[in-house]
Amino acid sequence: MARFFAGVMRRQLAAQFRAVRIARPGLPDLPEGRPVMVVANHPSWWDPAVMIGLHEQLFPGREGFGPIEAAMLDKYPFMARIGLFGVEEGRRGAAGFLRTAGSLVERSDRVLWITAQGRFADARERPIGLRPGAAHLLARAPHLVALPLALEYPFWSEKRPEALLRFGAPIEAGAQEGARDLAARLEAAVTENCDALAALAMAREASAFETAIGGARGTGGVYGLWQRGRAMLSGRRFVPDHGEK
Repeated sequence: MARFFAGVMRRQLAAQFRAVRIARPGLPDLPEGRPVMVVANHPSWWDPAVMIGLHEQLFPGREGFGPIEAAMLDKYPFMARIGLFGVEEGRRGAAGFLRTAGSLVERSDRVLWITAQGRFADARERPIGLRPGAAHLLARAPHLVALPLALEYPFWSEKRPEALLRFGAPIEAGAQEGARDLAARLEAAVTENCDALAALAMAREASAFETAIGGARGTGGVYGLWQRGRAMLSGRRFVPDHGEK
């Protein structure tokens, strides 16, 4: 079920974006034999789709999981079969998250994906305001490795937007390090990573990224057909992208 749904998400991403791109050098080296918690900002509805669509490509051989609002899981119960677990609001929900997530990351072959702002927020909003759950989980499970992730969806020179990702350096809990200190470290690391991705997004240099999923190119429709026909009649190579020569 998870593999099937990931394929659906990849097709959706390819249809709706010019490309899904990961900033070089890509995924950093991670300690072997330890579970991973990806800690991301939350700029768009597309964030879970990107995570689901890229999980197997980024973490082959690992199972992926992530929290979702309990009400959404009640509405779409099949999501439990693809690794999502429900989280309620308030203290009860926080306790439930730590209990469920803590049991999941007891195994080293698992990845927990978290949109740690807990709400939709513009990619440039500062402070980013991560919720404390990720830090508390890292404090309780010091074998866990936290991996900052920045997400952004800018329009460049094409009809469709870009889906951009950038990974930061892994974070490990220090000896006797508490949740408050870890929360500050995670906040700083995700903020720094988002700032770095923002600079890349504004530069609009595709060469700074690896293409994870190639998307739809050109304008499409009648105008796209006219462009293709014009290129053929003139003996030129048809280039659908507006920014390419």
